[in-house]
Amino acid sequence: MSFASDLRSALPPPHPAGVPFILGCAVIIVIGLFFSSWLSILGLALGLFCLFFFRDPVRVPPARPGALVAPADGRVVSVAHGTPPAELGLGPEERWRVSIFLSVLNVHVNRVPATGTVTRIAYRHGAFLNASLEKASEANERNAIALRLPDGRDIAVVQIAGLIARRIICSVSEGDAVQCGGHLGIIRFGSRTDLYFPADAQPLVREGQTMVGGETVIAELNP
Repeated sequence: MSFASDLRSALPPPHPAGVPFILGCAVIIVIGLFFSSWLSILGLALGLFCLFFFRDPVRVPPARPGALVAPADGRVVSVAHGTPPAELGLGPEERWRVSIFLSVLNVHVNRVPATGTVTRIAYRHGAFLNASLEKASEANERNAIALRLPDGRDIAVVQIAGLIARRIICSVSEGDAVQCGGHLGIIRFGSRTDLYFPADAQPLVREGQTMVGGETVIAELNP
């Protein structure tokens, strides 16, 4: 493995959503060179934080038929039955819902949990409660995405704003064909991501477990 590959593994490039913040920090550093060294130090510290927060590491999803991978890095805070957001039009039937809480230390790039087609995207304004709370799934501001799998079954991913997070970015559109592990979007800064999947599938994770977005298998769908 080359030095460049080693460097990219240790310091992955930032997600495009972080570029304006990083450039802003660079401007602060330059201004500080003319007016105050403390301003440059502040700009450098903020810039390093932005490079860390917006890091976008390469993820390799497992080649397992029927596998649903984690849509986000973070800690599982709930594995329970729940009804997908009504705005997606997936019906009132309860499904499995796995909720992942992302702290500011986690990678915040959201991943596609399975290969399929985006059938609906619905944004709903709401509160900004602590994203680790159970009621955050219903009360908080969110962006819900419905995916139809090649076998015709539907799953849903919901990007949920948190106490600090005030910006949800979705990088897919209705009608897009998406691949497992691909980019779905990003949430700034600290948030929650819910994954809804059929009730006849068996979750393979439990509360407290740490997820690696795009790689950790959350469940396997029955053929």
